[in-house]
Amino acid sequence: MSARFSLLARLVCSLGCVVATGAHAQTLKIGLASEPTAIDPHYHQATPNDALTAHIFEPLVGMNGDMKLQPVLASSWEATTDTTWTFKLRPDVKFSNGEAFTADDVVFSLCRVINNETAISGGAMNVVKRIASIETPDAHTVKMTTKSPYPVLPNELARVAMVWNGIAEHGKLNFDPAKGCGVTGAWPTVNDFNSGKATIGTGAYTLKSYVKGNAIELTRNDQYWGEKPAWESVRMVSVPSAGPRLTGLLAGDFDLIENPAARDLKRIKEAGLGYTIKPSVRVMFFQLDAGRNPSPMVKSPKGDNPLQDARVRRAMSMAIDRKTIVERIMDGVATPAYQFLPDGMFGALPNAPELKYDPKAAKALLTEAGYPDGFELTLSSTNDRYINDAQITQAVAQYLSRIGIRTTVDTMTRSVYFPRRAKRDFSASLGGWGSETGEASNFIQYWTTTTNTQLGLGSSNYGAFSNPELDTKFVEALRTVDDTKRAALLNDVIKIALDDMPNIPLHFESGVWAFRKGLSYEGRADQRTTAMATRPVK
Repeated sequence: MSARFSLLARLVCSLGCVVATGAHAQTLKIGLASEPTAIDPHYHQATPNDALTAHIFEPLVGMNGDMKLQPVLASSWEATTDTTWTFKLRPDVKFSNGEAFTADDVVFSLCRVINNETAISGGAMNVVKRIASIETPDAHTVKMTTKSPYPVLPNELARVAMVWNGIAEHGKLNFDPAKGCGVTGAWPTVNDFNSGKATIGTGAYTLKSYVKGNAIELTRNDQYWGEKPAWESVRMVSVPSAGPRLTGLLAGDFDLIENPAARDLKRIKEAGLGYTIKPSVRVMFFQLDAGRNPSPMVKSPKGDNPLQDARVRRAMSMAIDRKTIVERIMDGVATPAYQFLPDGMFGALPNAPELKYDPKAAKALLTEAGYPDGFELTLSSTNDRYINDAQITQAVAQYLSRIGIRTTVDTMTRSVYFPRRAKRDFSASLGGWGSETGEASNFIQYWTTTTNTQLGLGSSNYGAFSNPELDTKFVEALRTVDDTKRAALLNDVIKIALDDMPNIPLHFESGVWAFRKGLSYEGRADQRTTAMATRPVK
């Protein structure tokens, strides 16, 4: 290389141009809206966690940005009977430590999900509980038999990351979770992953450092079996407030940020930066304590829990002006939700009827239910997890107050909120759920069905709602292989859920990303932010 060319190259790079191929790629700096709480992929099913761990760990089957199934560690899969699925594993995959990925790792990973005492979310566990047996005829074939027909097993497995079997001592591995699956040592804990000790995956990146409250640093996995990402290293920093995130992007501290405020998109464009808006499958909703009496944060003149009455729950829904929330709080970058999954997704109601804003009718329904003077209620929510979560909660509180429900708002950081919600400390709690299986059973299974640990139902039903008719139809839908019949059953289930209204849908978030000149970002309907989806513009 000539001295003149070398000088020119240094000058070009000093102006921010990226040579983003091979070993010359630089660090990608990402400003996160919400900090991941763990590196453990089986710890808590939350989008920030899932997005981070997707860099390091991979599932057998994945979802693309439009929520369509695609091969990942399994090159193919097929249902050989109504209850048996055969997965063929890629033969060329290695973990970041050089060990080959085999069927033993699948058995170990699914067993670890069941034997994970430090988990605070049962999403993956509910999937594994439906599996009756696993056979491994050879190192790259896995046959799973479910306890009953389970046509969405591949979709559900898209949420279950594979980990290396060597992170725990074991003998011959077999799928017998109740007896330990052949593991003789201690199962790895969330701290083993956070420290890096157990953080050995097949993904495009490896963990360099993770300390809560500090930057997360990743290094490209040069043994990765798939397409190599452009970036040699990744640095992620959590900045909960949209204003400072945008300031960081404008100052060059970040290359990519999550969730800039919609009102700032014009400013972003004028600054020569780019942005992407992607409608998501995340529904924002309030879950009501419909099953307990008394309820911890409700005070009624009659001494009961008004939230147990479906008329009260419907009145609360009618009191909320979803369109105004979308326009004024979400700045138009959201869609009012009249069900729990956007129109057009499998099992969703086609053209769901609008949940109309009608405070007069809401007040009348509240009176009919026996609460003409209302009651007292506390709304609980995060203030650092979802887009405008605290502002949304304040708005809903104002709407409820207008129909006589004297409402108090209690917001807190998600590190406090999620453990308290899991202990059922709240009476009306804000939730956000992205149906990452791409079909309608996902939300209902976790948030609406009666809690049944054996069937893997209702693990997030913190309001203790129960409707036997809904449960019966839902279980039948889960076991129905015929797509047309299953979709019809799911439609019936959604209608029951909307009539009983234990969960009040508010809106569907849109994912928004802003990035510096010279980059492009492929938005994802699951709202995950990944270095793999960030590319230099050629």
